[in-house]
Amino acid sequence: MATSATPILKDELDIVIPTIRNLDFLEMWRPFLQPYHLIIVQDGDPTKVIKVPEGFDYELYNRNDINKILGPKASCISFKDSACRCFGYMVSKKKYIFTIDDDCFVAKDPTGEQINALEQHIKNLLSPSTPFFFNTLYDPYRDGADFVRGYPFSLREGVPTAVSHGLWLNIPDYDAPTQLVKPRERNTRYVDAVLTIPKGTLFPMCGMNLAFNRELIGPAMYFGLMGDGQPIGRYDDMWAGWCTKVICDHLGLGLKTGLPYIWHSKASNPFVNLKKEYKGIYWQEELIPFFQSATLPKECTTVQKCYIELSKQVKEKLGKVDPYFQKLSEAMVTWIEAWDELNPSSKSDSALPNGPAKVK
Repeated sequence: MATSATPILKDELDIVIPTIRNLDFLEMWRPFLQPYHLIIVQDGDPTKVIKVPEGFDYELYNRNDINKILGPKASCISFKDSACRCFGYMVSKKKYIFTIDDDCFVAKDPTGEQINALEQHIKNLLSPSTPFFFNTLYDPYRDGADFVRGYPFSLREGVPTAVSHGLWLNIPDYDAPTQLVKPRERNTRYVDAVLTIPKGTLFPMCGMNLAFNRELIGPAMYFGLMGDGQPIGRYDDMWAGWCTKVICDHLGLGLKTGLPYIWHSKASNPFVNLKKEYKGIYWQEELIPFFQSATLPKECTTVQKCYIELSKQVKEKLGKVDPYFQKLSEAMVTWIEAWDELNPSSKSDSALPNGPAKVK
């Protein structure tokens, strides 16, 4: 996919990168990402100097900066976990966010051409989604596709797309048990497809190759309490994805998955991962039914109102699973308070144009 002469949404998009190391990986991404502003969230030791290749426009925040900016509310931002990336979502002032991990490189399509992942994410976000009725030719708005026979004309306008979820070649995003069973497995299948995740269907959202419309869904993109001092890790993006999907379904917004691909270069240690994940693997058997059955009242007309209502349900229903969820529900409220303080123009009392979804 060739790059555009003028970068699309250059002044409307921030790229958020969580890291503990020098960002040499950006050299490979330079042709595609250099025109855009970067927000780097440094995890771990705040005294460590992170080197960024020359020529990139960026701002960098470490833990000391987070504590200074948020004060006591900094407790809602995870430490020693990539969940810290959501701080970048909060301080951004742009309409769109693209977030990528520092072990993700530029992939190639089957013709050998480098994939401009950001450009594809933007295409996904700028075209509608179709969550209320599945189109068997996948995304009907792509060149060479359309709505198939039998697709209701009343639904062909689609709805605004809030999230674009990309995939990975090489190292798949597996959990620790699957990593241990299939240590040499690599994803070599390039599927040239984008599809809308249907209303009422949850999905495992991976945060390493993800873009979203911050104005439409930003306050729901909280990656939870993970890492240092918490009983769980590697479920930060999962939690954000489940919350986001419930809220998007309620507000009539869409989520797309499929293209673009990135090249995931490094498999994390499955034994370390198992230690982080094991409670999540057990808990998710109760978390998934919770989110599948979660409903939001019609009074919840903004993302913030939806998220606060969801936090109450987390406290009431998941608090019985483990005290951790009581703490997480409180952090969800703190997150929204901090978001509104840093983003007073987001108008948490103003309803989205769509309001709650009317198609059942």
